[in-house]
Amino acid sequence: MTTINSPSFSGDTLEIIAFRLHDQEFCVKTTTIREIRGWAPSTPIPHSPADVIGVMNLRGSVIPIIDLAFKLGMKSTVANERSAIVVAEVHNMVIGMLVDRVSDILTISSSQVQPVPEVTASFDRAFCEGIIASENGMICFLNLAKMFKENETDDLVAA
Repeated sequence: MTTINSPSFSGDTLEIIAFRLHDQEFCVKTTTIREIRGWAPSTPIPHSPADVIGVMNLRGSVIPIIDLAFKLGMKSTVANERSAIVVAEVHNMVIGMLVDRVSDILTISSSQVQPVPEVTASFDRAFCEGIIASENGMICFLNLAKMFKENETDDLVAA
């Protein structure tokens, strides 16, 4: 397997949280995650970006809830009792991401992360740091800092 020589993959191991969006598996580093919550309806905000479902109160702070599937160019997630909100901190802003369900929390070797093949031109490779081949299939390793640019997080709930 190929090792990615990138500052984000320094060290021998990575702790990741894996989750499902439709029939695909994705993961992010646990260091970006604050908590995982069960689904709870959010309050819609008029004129918010298309990927913003609404906002919710998280212990006195109002945070935007993002439809992560829609953000990745997939059809929107329809929340149900198995859905989860993955609360992350990106560019010093707390956001909630709607996922179909959380699959696992894993510790993997950084050498297990393989580069994204060049033929995947339809997928914005900037969002994907690599692919992890697991016994259950492929997991796309997302880079939240690239998905949510600093100026974008400032405008997530701007009306």
